[in-house]
This record gives sequence, structure tokens and C-alpha cells, in this order.
Amino acid sequence: MRRADRLFQIVQYLRGGRLVTAATLAERLEVSERTIYRDIADLQSSGVPIDGEAGVGYLMRDGYDLPPLMFTRDEIVALVSGARLIRAWGGAAMARAAEEALIKIESVLPDKERHRPDQIEIHAFAPEMTPEVRARIDKFERAAEGRHRLRISYQDAEGRPTERVIRPLGLWFWGKVWTLVAWCELREDFRMFRLDRIDALADTGELFRHERGKTLADFYRAMEDEPPY
Repeated sequence: MRRADRLFQIVQYLRGGRLVTAATLAERLEVSERTIYRDIADLQSSGVPIDGEAGVGYLMRDGYDLPPLMFTRDEIVALVSGARLIRAWGGAAMARAAEEALIKIESVLPDKERHRPDQIEIHAFAPEMTPEVRARIDKFERAAEGRHRLRISYQDAEGRPTERVIRPLGLWFWGKVWTLVAWCELREDFRMFRLDRIDALADTGELFRHERGKTLADFYRAMEDEPPY
């Protein structure tokens, strides 16, 4: 990550008046705490209103370079509800991002709307989303983005095990069930794999290129004629 990008991310993490430790910032940005201390000092010297100190934590006063956003009532409901759903049902990285999004949404609202998110009584709870399940979702999301060919052990609806080498293309959420859209090299066709039926997965160490007829766009075109339900 470029230093300029890292400084921008630090400002984003500190929005909303929350106390954030250097250790937390270092973990999220994958740098040392010493690097965070230097970055914070540079931001403070450039005029960014960051308060705090090493060993305690840092926070940024509200209103720094943030014009109020004029969301309608329905837009606020949609944004907050969507973020809460992802926080409940998404991968670990998605859940963290959703939490950050909720804080940012509240911090940039006009004063008279600042407390509206707290009044939205739409919530989502998913006790079955263990850290292991969330980590698996993240792995498939990163594999699809990075075009990593994977080897998986999979059980079909009848419990029959198979070994597959796949090209992960994207994730679909059906309400309590995540599925992976992929090109299956065993079947030479598109397949949708339920994540809760994948017993094991491993990165083959090989990348794949998008080929005509094997992309997510091709899958969507095929679904127009034969929807998966």
C-alpha cells in the first residue's frame, strides 16, 4: 500500500470520534505500530485534528473535511439495514467494513439527522456465522477477485463427495446460505457450490484468465434462459 493511501485510510478509520489504538490501526493496515506513530504525527503536523497519544489511542474530532450528506429517510433506512445485514451474514472482512460504514454514515449526516440510524428498528442476527464460516467467505471472495484457481472437496445434496478444481467467479447469498459461482474444470461447465457443503479448500497456486464462455457475465447470460431456481 502506498503511504498516501495508508494516510487516507487512517483518517477514514478515525472518523466518527471513536478512540482507536495504534495496535488496531497497525493490524488493519498491516504495518508496524512505529509506522502508525510516524503517520499520526505527520497527519497532526499537517493540520488534521487528531487527538490522543501513544499507548492510549487516537480519535479525530467530528466534522473534519466532511460536508453533510443529504440522504432521504428511505435512503438512510436502506443504507443502515444493508450494512447491518452484511455485518450479520458477511465474511469477517465484510462485517468489519459494514461496521465502519455504519459509523461513517452517521458521522456525515446533518446534525438533525445524526440520531436517525439509532431509530431504525431493522436488525439481523446470525449466531451460526462462526469465525470459521466468516473466514471461508473471505477466502472465496479474495480468490474470485484475485482469480486464484482452487481445489475443493465437496458433498452434493445426496452427500456424495467429489474433488473439484474450480475457477471461483462470485458469491451469491440466498438468505442463510452462501453459494459460490464457479467454472468447474471437472464438469467443464458452470456450477454453484454451497459453501456449507465444501469440506476443504486449497489454493492450487495457479491463476486463471477469463476466457470467452467461462466468465461470470457468461453465467448470467445463461441464467436468463435457465434461472437457478
